Amino acid sequence: MNTQKNTKFLTTREVARLLHVNEKMVYSLVHDKGLPATKITGKWLFPRRLVEEWLETSIVNCNKPGTGATLDGSQLLFAGSDDPLFQRTLSLFHAQENYPIIFFANLGSMGGLRSLRRGLCHIGVCHLLQDDNDEYNFDFADQELDRSPVFVNFSRREQGLVVARGNPKKIAGLSDLVRDDIRIVNRPLGTGTRLLLDCEIARSDISSNQIAGYTDEVARHIDAGLEVLSGRADAAPAIRAAAGLLDLDFLPLRWERFDLLINRDCFFDKGVQKFISLLHEESFRELAVSFEGYDISLCGKMLFPDNFQSEDK
Repeated sequence: MNTQKNTKFLTTREVARLLHVNEKMVYSLVHDKGLPATKITGKWLFPRRLVEEWLETSIVNCNKPGTGATLDGSQLLFAGSDDPLFQRTLSLFHAQENYPIIFFANLGSMGGLRSLRRGLCHIGVCHLLQDDNDEYNFDFADQELDRSPVFVNFSRREQGLVVARGNPKKIAGLSDLVRDDIRIVNRPLGTGTRLLLDCEIARSDISSNQIAGYTDEVARHIDAGLEVLSGRADAAPAIRAAAGLLDLDFLPLRWERFDLLINRDCFFDKGVQKFISLLHEESFRELAVSFEGYDISLCGKMLFPDNFQSEDK
């Protein structure tokens, strides 16, 4: 196991030993549970750091026997956008607080808003660019929710195009995606990253139907990066953090605001307040600087409304 710590990629056999399962189960975990993997020259390889993070996240997302999905104060439920730093923060919170249940549903930003509307989560995680090409999330929340949530910033992060190390196809920007020798992989409808790409395309001289692979979708930023790493795609819309984790190159498009939208009825609940408090602690700050492409200068700040008070007071 000591040799694994110095190895960037693990083999199927090494992952099986790490997880204490047989090699056939490893393949099932790839297909059914999203275990990060890529096939290069016919051989499955597993980025060691991503496997460890997947294991941490899987533990955090595992409900205890006999628990339901009701918002009864014994759980802290998140739904919305995929983000590597956010996932690691959930693991950090779980390790420090030992909160009974922490669950995250990767549904995309719009999925997070819809979960808030249906009362299925405490916190929606969103980064939806508004039509003004400046603000994030407020208009979408107004359209989707009967009552505005409390907005607390988690981070600003850099969005762009992930390309292979050294950028062998010499992709310079969005206009190169229509070239005959370029194929991309995309993010699903309802995600903030897909919305940003579509906005950028709408402002350009190209159209989406000119881009090979535009309709090929993967669920997470890391999955997009793995498609580029394997050579199955030449570029993918994703955040800089995904490129950094996989040692890929990155072409920036813009910085975006990544927010926590919190149900007003549970804003003062113990679990919600402890999670927000964690964002101001040194342990979180040290975690954040270990990733590329984040600005946490606004992290933990209430963006709306100012000086929110419990409506029961």
